[in-house]
Amino acid sequence: MEKNMLKDENDRVDGFLKVTGKAKYFAEYELPGLTYGVLVTSTITKGKITSLDTKSAEKAPGVIAVISHLNKPSAAAYEQESGPQMKIFYTDKIFYNGQPIAIVVANTFERATYAASLVKATYANETFNTDFEKALKDPKAKKLQGQADYKRGEENAYKTAEVKLEERYFLPIETHNPMELHGIIADWRPNNQLTVYAKTQGVKATQGTIANVFKIPMENIQVNSEFVGGGFGMALRTWPLEIATVMASKHIGKPVKVVITRMQMFTMVGNRPAAIQTIGLGANKDGKLTGITHRAYGETSTYENFTEGVVNMAKFMYQCDNVNTSYVIVPVDLGVPIWMRGPGEATGAFALESAIDEMAHALDMDPLDFRIKNDPETDQQKNKPFSSKNIKEAYKIGADKIGWRNRKNKPGSLLEGPWQTGYGVSVGVFNANRGKASVKGILKADGSLLLQSATSDIGPGTGTGMTLIANKLMNIPVNKITFELGDSSLPPAPSQGGSATLSTVGSAVNDVCVALKSTIAELAANSNMDATSNFVDVLKKNNLPQIEITKESQSGKEKDSYSMYSFSIHFVQVKVNSLTGVVKINKIVSVGDSGTIVSPKTARSQMVGGAVGGIGMALTEESIIDHRYGRYINNNFADYHVPVNADVPEIDVNFINKPDPYINPMGAKGMGEIALIGFSAAVANAVFNATGKRIRTLPITPDKILA
Repeated sequence: MEKNMLKDENDRVDGFLKVTGKAKYFAEYELPGLTYGVLVTSTITKGKITSLDTKSAEKAPGVIAVISHLNKPSAAAYEQESGPQMKIFYTDKIFYNGQPIAIVVANTFERATYAASLVKATYANETFNTDFEKALKDPKAKKLQGQADYKRGEENAYKTAEVKLEERYFLPIETHNPMELHGIIADWRPNNQLTVYAKTQGVKATQGTIANVFKIPMENIQVNSEFVGGGFGMALRTWPLEIATVMASKHIGKPVKVVITRMQMFTMVGNRPAAIQTIGLGANKDGKLTGITHRAYGETSTYENFTEGVVNMAKFMYQCDNVNTSYVIVPVDLGVPIWMRGPGEATGAFALESAIDEMAHALDMDPLDFRIKNDPETDQQKNKPFSSKNIKEAYKIGADKIGWRNRKNKPGSLLEGPWQTGYGVSVGVFNANRGKASVKGILKADGSLLLQSATSDIGPGTGTGMTLIANKLMNIPVNKITFELGDSSLPPAPSQGGSATLSTVGSAVNDVCVALKSTIAELAANSNMDATSNFVDVLKKNNLPQIEITKESQSGKEKDSYSMYSFSIHFVQVKVNSLTGVVKINKIVSVGDSGTIVSPKTARSQMVGGAVGGIGMALTEESIIDHRYGRYINNNFADYHVPVNADVPEIDVNFINKPDPYINPMGAKGMGEIALIGFSAAVANAVFNATGKRIRTLPITPDKILA
């Protein structure tokens, strides 16, 4: 990492590098003898390859190798281990349309692309199904338990309530579409030494996966990933395409770079799976919840199961003595899904928070009052107090900022010409996690501090947060502190996911700084120096160019006594055109309750990014498949609609900014997931308030408004 350009807490340590183009992403590395790989993909959805003609491709200009199941490269784990996972180039079986069946390596990208077009495959087709709804209804289709059923009190108690509702909600497949395409550079050298430049959310995880597949020591593998151009969860695993690239490099003895196409992003690196949910709610006439039932069905692949926390939120978010949940996954002939920002909970919150709004309407209550009335003091699922929870304060801040007092409880009451105005609110929640991480601190006599950890940064500002933690503890100017990351040779840290990096790695930074201060104090005492002496003077007095300490940090028994979550409240004002059905989000207020805010600028950026993703989830994003062929038909940026600047209003971000007294030394909890979780329901609820039209299938498009 280049010199830290941070001036104060309003800057990002990597901001200068990014805006000037000096930040180097994996595909920008140039290695001596670099070659280029292009993947050939299946054109059928299910069956077997009966023949694969690679001769023309092998004879094409610049081609070095064509690798497929016909010339299986060595990957020891694939040869030794059985199991359902799709192992690239180790079978003639086709599991989904767009599955990699060969890789062409050439001396230029253009030559590799051309040669890949010359590879010809013939297939034996088998009957397939890519239709989630069809699989769900088919009694012969396989259905698997995604999570153990949960029950508290009476099952389906909503059915006997004074006021009850039961509704069905649908979320389509959503595809990760960060600016940076996925890929990897692999450089396999003699004596099984491997260097990779990867798009990964965890350099240690990538190192471990490659070591396991190729059965070489982890210390033989160097993984570099200093900058990642958006991950959203897709880079939390090492995909078959990356294994194929390593295979190719090993096979030809040269470095190989693979960057997949935008179309391949839809088939090779997972997605948020489709989900169908049924919510049953019961309440008495005074507005107290008496029963919650949440049943969810999620999509997975036929060759590997994927599960996520779709029904988690229903178990504890609202005070209710009778709660039961179930979660089933249904395999279809598509690529395996993967976590996507707010994994599971974002899907579940759309259904639950829409249903809560529907119940408030059935009771003729203000939905904010209804939520406050059913806000729990303790976690009924875990039977523990919350470590910290300031939702009522967050409700008040958000309501004041959005102008909730202007909302009318009767839908369609606010009109201005053809435009109908509505207000919506929703809650987001996610585990406040803290894992295990190590950080090395090197305090130097030149007045600088170097911190090192093999964590990652997919954009939230990891280096900035860690620098500010150290700055507060050490009283060293921020431009004298450097935090190095994205390097597997550094002290170990977990992957960046699940809103846990600041809590986990930040705690290790805290512990290293405390240890460094203690060492300096001891050196000062032993040198008969004043306890308040500057560390530079202490090091010089002791003829030490630097002191170096590594600390491992992890949570203690706090979680045995407390339930730890981060919370968000999203308020949205929409305008809906009654003639065209167009929904325009006019104002957003998001309030985060995630403990101490260590880095205000990057924290706000997290919440803004989550809101933008939430706009996409609510109004535009949907991966569409032609089920006749099992192919995506909008696998590009022209037809897969992500929010653009014109879709995003000014976003008013607010934080409670009260430390959680138990989770970690900073009192900080993650916010990456809560920035998105619940937002789509706030939009749907606002649309209902504006129009009286309840949309239970995302995205909310004009045809659904006008139907």
